[in-house]
Amino acid sequence: MPKLIKIKCLNTNKIIDAPRGINLMEVAERCEVKLPYPILGAMVNNHVRESSYEFFHPKTVQFFDITHVDGMRMYIRSLSFVLYAAVEALFPGAKLRIEHSVSKGFYCELDNLKGELTVQNTIDIAEKMREIVAQDLPFVQEKEETEDVIRLFEERGVTDKSDLIRHRGQYYTSYYRMGDYIGIFYGYLVPSTGHLKVFDVNKYYNGMLLRVPRASDPSVLEDLVLQNQLFEIFREFSQWSKILNVTKISDLNKSAGNGKADTLIKVTEALHEKKIANIADRIAARKDKIKVVLISGPSSSGKTTFGKRLAIQLLVSGIQPLNLSLDNYFIDREHTPKDENGDYDFEALEAIDLKLFNQHLVELLSGQEVAIPKFSFETGGRFYDGEKLSMGPQNILIIEGIHGLNPGLTPSVDDHAKFKVYVSALTSINIDDHTRIATTDNRLIRRIIRDYKYRKYSAQETIGRWASVRRGEEKHIFPYQEEADVMFNTALLYEFSVLKPFAEPILLEVQPNQPEFAEASRLLRFFNYFKPMLPRQIPPTSILREFLGGSSFNY
Repeated sequence: MPKLIKIKCLNTNKIIDAPRGINLMEVAERCEVKLPYPILGAMVNNHVRESSYEFFHPKTVQFFDITHVDGMRMYIRSLSFVLYAAVEALFPGAKLRIEHSVSKGFYCELDNLKGELTVQNTIDIAEKMREIVAQDLPFVQEKEETEDVIRLFEERGVTDKSDLIRHRGQYYTSYYRMGDYIGIFYGYLVPSTGHLKVFDVNKYYNGMLLRVPRASDPSVLEDLVLQNQLFEIFREFSQWSKILNVTKISDLNKSAGNGKADTLIKVTEALHEKKIANIADRIAARKDKIKVVLISGPSSSGKTTFGKRLAIQLLVSGIQPLNLSLDNYFIDREHTPKDENGDYDFEALEAIDLKLFNQHLVELLSGQEVAIPKFSFETGGRFYDGEKLSMGPQNILIIEGIHGLNPGLTPSVDDHAKFKVYVSALTSINIDDHTRIATTDNRLIRRIIRDYKYRKYSAQETIGRWASVRRGEEKHIFPYQEEADVMFNTALLYEFSVLKPFAEPILLEVQPNQPEFAEASRLLRFFNYFKPMLPRQIPPTSILREFLGGSSFNY
């Protein structure tokens, strides 16, 4: 009689006795798991597993579909593989590069293409992808000796992947087959191409936009939202990356290993400083009209350090900046609006005393002295400590906060008197040509390090709060980013290599029995591909010092 193992399914609260070797989908059937969309994978003891996973020991399992963050990741990885196959089939010799996320999709370009990419080309690519999806080809995971896998990819000219495989130094390496194509996408894929029914490819600037399902309703595509400024920022930093010859992890690792790390750090920081100086020059050119600078951006973008560096550059231009904190204008706790769960929604615009804030803006801009309120987060109430503020002809107000670009924050100020800056860490380096690094991962890693160092939060706590933070950003920040007069990218080409030794020990503290373990493990696997860099050459005014420590600014 075969030995049986116990498997607990959290979706249905069923516990079954199953034979060793039973796979994930067989468990789902026996536990009668029903999800809104097809099952793509599961959390098995807080590890992400694909549908072919087999059980040999007692486990706890929770199945997920595309509505789960890891389900969507599996979908996008798989769709990227199908896009790669379609390009290979239609344009032999062309090289696909999946660059970055923009306009609710993923911007891609084709190198070595004869002539320019046309609208008809993108239509043909989309049709070829649909053919592959209709064939319902399985994504089959293979595992072979690493040297054999490296040879396999190099024979096909895919050296960006072979370089990373070699860096990890593993005896065996996993990769996927789909028909005649092979690929590595640094995570699990969906069971087969037939699961990828919702997508499209549109011509976009010099390349194309891979459109994906909407997270809240995966049966339809995400809306195509034009984000011209955001795209231009990505393109600018992409050009810088190419000039420095660092566009993917393997390039960065070469810099870390050949003694060029210090030069890369210095040049990257110099580019930041030049950009901030240019923004200050734009403000100075209109100093007779601009009286308020509004800075907004998502969590862990480095807004505070950016504001301080901008203030220095404004002083160089003969403008004396004054800081006015939105935190001082929170309404009393008992009047704070609540979210759909009944919790206080401190990120809602209505959590700010807009009437008093705008009254003070009008008074300050007219030359009056204002008594600045303070807000106690301990008591949840407003108080005054005697601080007063007034503006002279050479002053300009700098206001930082998540609502900075929302027109509803400053209706009392004429648009000509406002200069709006959107700040975010828009990652300009990719894992390889077919796999981007999510900008949200960049910010999450920064926040994990900062929260641990300065706020005494564990990685588990920061990861646990991240979904709520992201929902607030989607609601209060991202809809207004194109309102900015200028965007500033705080991402630094070298930063993942420097963050690696800081982040890894913090992430290792997350325990396997904690729900956040899967995300911590994913980030640890991500760092496996980087060679570390020492932070010794990072200047004390760097954006990164806000998270690592050693800044010359006071926070």
